[in-house]
Amino acid sequence: MELLLAELNVRHTRRHMPTRRVALDDSYLPTSGSAFGAVLLGAVVAEHVPGLDEEQLDALGRLVDAARNGLTVPRIALRYRLQTDTHGLDLSRHRVIGADVRTGSVWPVLELDRHGPAAPQVIGAIMAAAALPPSGRKIALRFVDAAVARPGFLPEGLDVHRMFEGLPGLRPYAPGARPAPGSPDEWRGVPSERRWAMEVLGLRAGMEVERDDVQRRFRRLVRLAHPDHGAGNTGAAERIAELADAREVLLGFVDSADAQPAG
Repeated sequence: MELLLAELNVRHTRRHMPTRRVALDDSYLPTSGSAFGAVLLGAVVAEHVPGLDEEQLDALGRLVDAARNGLTVPRIALRYRLQTDTHGLDLSRHRVIGADVRTGSVWPVLELDRHGPAAPQVIGAIMAAAALPPSGRKIALRFVDAAVARPGFLPEGLDVHRMFEGLPGLRPYAPGARPAPGSPDEWRGVPSERRWAMEVLGLRAGMEVERDDVQRRFRRLVRLAHPDHGAGNTGAAERIAELADAREVLLGFVDSADAQPAG
């Protein structure tokens, strides 16, 4: 059983979407004792600051300074809209968990989710620090300041695991989709974006993704979601937009696979 020491859940738009939004989900960020919550926030910032562009780097100091008094939301920061609504947003989860005694490790494990863009992770860490009570916020921002000053340098004494395909073992966050306790990890090796799109269009893990099938599923699900065909008005536009996004992701995957030279 894993011992959770700290967790940061950042919600953000998916890579293929033109909008740029960031929100926070429930997180666990202790700043007393070993202060693993502050350690985690600093590590997330240090890991992802190198992925910011020049304009975002210039604005980063102003965002951190604003966070010292708490951040008002909504607002714009680093070209992203900060908000509280998490509907339709992707999830990046960063954690510190207890040492994996099965491997003989004595160091806590730092899990860094690398499947999403860099900027939302930095913004999410700063948002989370700003949301802490004043005493905890001061401690957390001390770690953030150190990370900004030394990008790429992670805390010592942690066993670092980077996850480039998103959360291992979790089904994508389509409406109503949550992993069943104890279910086998059928999605391992499938990138997060593709997992999400397959779930939205009703494709199970291991199924072939073919252009005609994607188009048929999209048209059928849009009809079911459209008010003209008996569906309710509430949430219809969001559901149709989600289906269109999922179709775009999967057709891009099909086109990319077709363009690969034959082995």
